[in-house]
Amino acid sequence: FFTATNHSDKAITGVATYNVHPPKVGLYFSKIQCFCFEEQRLLPGETVDMPVFFFIDPEIMDDPQMRNVHSVTLSYTFFQTDMDYEDDDDDDDEEEA
Repeated sequence: FFTATNHSDKAITGVATYNVHPPKVGLYFSKIQCFCFEEQRLLPGETVDMPVFFFIDPEIMDDPQMRNVHSVTLSYTFFQTDMDYEDDDDDDDEEEA
């Protein structure tokens, strides 16, 4: 599971993208289930455990370019999709001359 916390005082909705490091391991990395496949909503102060299931293809062991890879890092970047913008549209309030 991947644990995420909304530290703000407002609900937030967004999507996540993943990254695998070193990049060359990406050829052998397969996600089966991931919270990043769907939009997520967290309430103010909420902490959630979100599922992620993956595997690394055993063929990685046969690839000479992976010989010096001793660890793999999986990380996520969250992008907010429910941005609330203040009404800056002053043009509607102007009278025509």
